[in-house]
Amino acid sequence: MDNVKHRNVDVTVVQDESGTALAWNGEDYVAAETAAAADIGKPVDKEEEKARDSDQYLESDDSTIHQIGRENSDGLSSDGEQTKKGASVNLKRNVGLFSGVSLIVGTMIGSGIFVSPTGLLERTGSVGMSLCVWTACGFVSMLGALSYAELGTMITSSGAEYAYFMEAFGPFFAYMFSWVSTIIIKPSQLAIICMSFAEYAVEAFTNECDPDPIIVQVAAASTVAVVTFINCWSVELATSVQNVFCSCKLVAVAIIIGGGVYKLAEGSYEHVAKGFEGTTTNIAHIATAFYSGLWAYDGWNNLNYVTEEIVNPSVNLPLSIGIAIPLVTICYLAVNISYLTVMSPSEMLVSDAVAVTFGNRILGPMAWLMPLSVAVSTFGSANGTIFAAGRLCYVASREGHLVDVLSFVHVKKLTPAPALLFHAFVALAMVLSGDIEGLIDFFSFTVWIFYGMSMLALIVLRYKCPNMNRPYKVPIVIPAIVLLISIYLVIAPIIDNPQIEYMYSISFMILGAILYLPFVHYGYVFTFMDKLTSFLQLILQIAPPCGIADDEYSGL
Repeated sequence: MDNVKHRNVDVTVVQDESGTALAWNGEDYVAAETAAAADIGKPVDKEEEKARDSDQYLESDDSTIHQIGRENSDGLSSDGEQTKKGASVNLKRNVGLFSGVSLIVGTMIGSGIFVSPTGLLERTGSVGMSLCVWTACGFVSMLGALSYAELGTMITSSGAEYAYFMEAFGPFFAYMFSWVSTIIIKPSQLAIICMSFAEYAVEAFTNECDPDPIIVQVAAASTVAVVTFINCWSVELATSVQNVFCSCKLVAVAIIIGGGVYKLAEGSYEHVAKGFEGTTTNIAHIATAFYSGLWAYDGWNNLNYVTEEIVNPSVNLPLSIGIAIPLVTICYLAVNISYLTVMSPSEMLVSDAVAVTFGNRILGPMAWLMPLSVAVSTFGSANGTIFAAGRLCYVASREGHLVDVLSFVHVKKLTPAPALLFHAFVALAMVLSGDIEGLIDFFSFTVWIFYGMSMLALIVLRYKCPNMNRPYKVPIVIPAIVLLISIYLVIAPIIDNPQIEYMYSISFMILGAILYLPFVHYGYVFTFMDKLTSFLQLILQIAPPCGIADDEYSGL
């Protein structure tokens, strides 16, 4: 007599004269297969079975980050086949090597190289020091990105810093990052880029007078709306736009570099030859100069926000970083030297649009191409920025650190539409109330706090989880160097010249820490949230990730 386990119940099995296995179903002995389909003699309820499976998925989803850090993050089997586990797969892997390089280059080469040269030159005081800072910013970005490559291939969840803090420090620090990023970092980054796009786009259609600020604001707000629509509509469309606009911005950079090479061939290098004449001796001014330069390089970590959507991330993530950042560094140095072949440092300091001034002096009647090219460049950067920002909000909400509706997915498009729309809303508020220089300092001060924490997270995980799978590993000295640099970049400007933007950032952090206890730790939810969530589900056609059926997903 054998005992067969079924739903934690022992079923007694016997054999008849012919050797057929029989089991007691509560009334009589029947074939064992029939008994196995019963729960103590009761027929299986298919709806109950589905509900139970769904409950099991919901329970497992509460620890998504920790599971994803050790398993395949997107529910794919080892051979890349889609598993059939309800709706555990929500975002497809569409980002290959070319798209990964395009995302990094497309977000790094945005408005910074066309806006930042003026502020950086002013703060360093000399041509030679400004070029050194540009090079150093590229080096720092490369060191940071290499550290992120290890983190991204070790913890393969989307969300970048959020996932790393969750693993290294626990939920409070992960929540703090998601709060500050959602309210400050990503929206301000998007706002700066869209405002730069608007200024250059409007500049292309004005000749002798400055563009109306209201028109610039309307254009910036419209840009936020357009890139949000693209990313809500389709991941494939967003990545295609990124690829196309990345190529276009490289053409714009090539025009500037080509013009610079032509002027150098004519012997126009007297401004470059001034070297370190007039270099500042104030180390805090150098720190704020790094703010301008590192703003132009920012975006080196954006690919880590979409790790769950990268094809073969253990290979393509570090490879994309290794290709993109050196390419951007070379372009930035060449562009700055090109500027100096047609403008003196003093002329650059009084120019609000360095690239436009360059185009007016070297392109003649085709000068309108420069502001248009810059506008194309910044549009692509805006698209890449909101693409990455939506994934952070999606992952943080999935973990319960933001309101649940922000983790919902469009039932047909499979895009994190609520997260994208929320970022767009906050960015619009910044567009209508902020100025570019103030937002850059606001952004840079805040973001380098968390870049430093990411380096610390990598060091902590080396000792806390030494046996975690690390397809790519950097020397421990690299994150240590970036950590020290980040501490300097945060402290030096506060000591030298405290600004209201720094107080805003600190105040938002304190507010987030206060809100953590009732709304995250104790899980308090306002009574109206259920009705609001249901309303948004109907209006936006969104559903929780586990609410999308397999057949729906596979047919998209």
